[in-house]
Amino acid sequence: MSGSPERNEISVVAREGDQQDGLQSDRKDFRFDDNISSRLNFLSEVVRLLPTGVTVQDEQGNFVLVNAAAAAQFDMPADDIVETASSAPFPSRELNDRRHIARRALQSAKARVSEELVRTDHGTKAYLTTHEPVLISNRKLVLSSSVDISQQKAIEQELFRCAYYDGLTGLPTRRVIEQHANSLIREGEDSVRFAVAFLDIDNFKHINDYYGHASGDGLLVEVARRLGLGLRATDMLSRISGDEFLLLLNPVQSDAEVADYIEFVLQRLKAPFFIDGSELFASASIGVSIYPDHGDSYEVLRQNADTAMYRIKNETKGAAAIFDAGMQREALARMEIEQSLRLAILDRRFCCAFQPKVDIKTRQVKGIEALVRLRNDEGIIQAPGTFIDLAVELGLIDELTHLVLAEIMRSIDLIDDTFGTGVGISINVAAKQAGNVAFMTSFARALEETGCPTRFIVEVTEDAFVAKTRFQAEILPILRRLGVGISIDDFGTGCSSLSALADITADEIKIDRSFIVDIHKRPRSQGILKAIESLSDALGMTVIAEGVETFEELAYLQAATRIKYAQGFYFSEPVFLEELLPGGRTVSDTRKSPVSRPVQESRPAYSRANRYRR
Repeated sequence: MSGSPERNEISVVAREGDQQDGLQSDRKDFRFDDNISSRLNFLSEVVRLLPTGVTVQDEQGNFVLVNAAAAAQFDMPADDIVETASSAPFPSRELNDRRHIARRALQSAKARVSEELVRTDHGTKAYLTTHEPVLISNRKLVLSSSVDISQQKAIEQELFRCAYYDGLTGLPTRRVIEQHANSLIREGEDSVRFAVAFLDIDNFKHINDYYGHASGDGLLVEVARRLGLGLRATDMLSRISGDEFLLLLNPVQSDAEVADYIEFVLQRLKAPFFIDGSELFASASIGVSIYPDHGDSYEVLRQNADTAMYRIKNETKGAAAIFDAGMQREALARMEIEQSLRLAILDRRFCCAFQPKVDIKTRQVKGIEALVRLRNDEGIIQAPGTFIDLAVELGLIDELTHLVLAEIMRSIDLIDDTFGTGVGISINVAAKQAGNVAFMTSFARALEETGCPTRFIVEVTEDAFVAKTRFQAEILPILRRLGVGISIDDFGTGCSSLSALADITADEIKIDRSFIVDIHKRPRSQGILKAIESLSDALGMTVIAEGVETFEELAYLQAATRIKYAQGFYFSEPVFLEELLPGGRTVSDTRKSPVSRPVQESRPAYSRANRYRR
């Protein structure tokens, strides 16, 4: 076809030479037939096919125009919407709401933007709708256009859920409960009282290790379900980390009321859990703080509840405690120790003291035990009871053990001069470390790098042997290959089983001091001592009595037992490296030491090839 378009035909033509970066045109290129009906048909078809829902309403809220997208939005034919009188209700609540919105928009003469949720048989969709008052042919109308934002809203809701709700349990996160508590404090009346309970599942890591992480997750879900039973609408439960939950009880009338409810929660958690075909048992330690008695902000309340929980965790587990001022003083002291411990490791402010193991008849030194000590900012020596457990808890004990070994090797000449050339040296390793393959492998490597690994004895408590750790299967063979000795420390204080002890290939058993104190006056302890002695003979282990402090204790060991070696203040207090002098004397030693050492032998040379060698 050539020439002008036929009548009743609409065309869009690009003028020659007007194309720049694609097809372009201007309004003069739209050529319409003079027939107005044709133009209206064209515009009507454009509006009908718009992907955006478009409606036009009059002052009474009647629908004048509804395009196909809007009809689909409301799941109702366009003609039925237009033909419904303003006095008749629509079957759809959303259409009735649209009618009221249009009237209000015309009355205020202001545009409105709203989000609409439209529910149909096909589901629920979200729309962002703009309502614009317009004047056309002297008629006041409302032009509304809607865009489907369902996918965007779904993404927003997912992001919101991830940010504010725990993916495993569906509980609110710590951010939600923090905001809720702060709003209670900010907006509440002077008489408002609520409780914050910090809950930690006991031994959860062991459950994960033994049953697997899937069972551990299942247990967390079931714990959350039990904790949520019976909560009031004003209470809130949150999972704030792996095995930690926070419970906000609002309102509360008294401490006794809170204590009763928390005890009820503890008992509920002690019932068995059935997870993936396994029967699991769990308990929890709970610390509680109450607003406003124990803090005027959420953060202070949470910290104080945390402090109370750790008091229970360290003492008994499976119980609860309400915060008090004494706990705060303990927490501050603990923080000071923790801070000084970290700084001491950075500044290398640890030192070693050495206590000999001696032959109780000849007083000859059989070996020495390295005892780590912390020197505080004032230069005062602190015993290990103040920091060892904390070092284990904070994960600092591994570095500390390596520091002890390095200190020993720096002072090996002085050790030999004082206690005898080639004397055996015992180093304590915590049970938690003994079961850590990565640490023990690195520590064994460090012992080998000293060039004299056979001089060392690793002292571990019996828990390391009895517990289901990898110490016996993987670590013990490595130490045996190096010629490192093995000692069972604090024997008798753990929960040994005879079947486990039968598999142990240790070199010595150190009987805990609790059995040695006043042994000459305690017949039951004497019987236990004889049993341990017989056990060690059967297993081929040397017995060492720890903590001998009096002549009477020593006299009984010599007269009534076959125990050959002992260790304790009666023979020698721990000797510090800076006090060591050749000849076995110390600067501060004013009494004659009963400990003697063997005649000096030729000292082997040590390579200086690495940090542990000499």
